[in-house]
Amino acid sequence: MQKVAPPQCLQNAFDEHGLGDIDVFSFPDGTHSAADAAAAIGCDISEIGKSLVFITEPGRPVLIIMNGADQVDEHRAAGLIGLPMRKATAQEVRELTGYAIGGVPPFGHAKPVETLLDQKLLTKKTIWLAAGTPKTVFALAPDELRRVTGIETGVDISA
Repeated sequence: MQKVAPPQCLQNAFDEHGLGDIDVFSFPDGTHSAADAAAAIGCDISEIGKSLVFITEPGRPVLIIMNGADQVDEHRAAGLIGLPMRKATAQEVRELTGYAIGGVPPFGHAKPVETLLDQKLLTKKTIWLAAGTPKTVFALAPDELRRVTGIETGVDISA
């Protein structure tokens, strides 16, 4: 594990939200999946906040920040949004967020993205999140994540 600088757009988001003291860590073997991240960090997989991008039928992006131990129930999430949705393609993820799959942070995206937050993550002391690449992560307390995303309460969206 090595401290590194985040991509500039994520650093800008850190600065914009008063998160100047965030440490970003790089893992040479990567943290592409939640299991990889948990193993590299040495935490429980449920402490990983994976950022997953979906697209609603009229083409609206939705980011779901899900705990690493569970899968998203797409039907439940679509019910909360009120529109049918599907997983975004790798190209759509890159265009909408500015990041590749496996490295999408929970904020600091290229375009505005509606966000849902898994309620189970809010019970954790620390949430580990992708920091712009499939090899980098950073940690936030649940209250910080809620503040930055503007999400007051999490939702039950696990399968």
